Amino acid sequence: MYLVVGLGNPEGEYSNTRHNMGFDTINHLSEKLNVNVSKEKFKGLYGEGLINNEKVILLKPQTYMNLSGESIIKYKEFFKIPSENIIVIYDDIDVDLGKIKIRKKGGPGSHNGMKSVVEELQTEDFPRIRVGIGKPMFKEMMIAYVIQKIQGEEREILAESTKKAADAVCDIITYGIDKAMNMYN
Repeated sequence: MYLVVGLGNPEGEYSNTRHNMGFDTINHLSEKLNVNVSKEKFKGLYGEGLINNEKVILLKPQTYMNLSGESIIKYKEFFKIPSENIIVIYDDIDVDLGKIKIRKKGGPGSHNGMKSVVEELQTEDFPRIRVGIGKPMFKEMMIAYVIQKIQGEEREILAESTKKAADAVCDIITYGIDKAMNMYN
């Protein structure tokens, strides 16, 4: 069993923002797999389906980004999912716009959502898919940049990135993390 988590802030107010690339990826996956992500449990919205005959839970924590780990740890414990079967998808300013990067493990960097995940799981040993959103011109503009509505060509580029990230989830589960890293990185 796999837990596939997209990080973001509750949709509506925060949909169509750079900080919701994880949620956007889950939305693409749910459509691709015909899974309705609408059940509520442990401060999250989730749905269950199959990828290559492997059971998966798609999760969108509803805790706001900085507390994402609170929801994830509850799913991990309740469903007894090992950390190496938790795939976390999130936006990353250190990855170029339009690119994705898959990693087997690693630190949270400057991403507050990932800091919460690492803190709650008590490990950095879980796969993640980083969706590149680029950087603002000035560091002081970071918060506004990640929660600003995106439009036009950039929106199209990021939509393609999240579709690619959804495909990468399927490939990680089907072929393994090492092969998926070779395919996408």
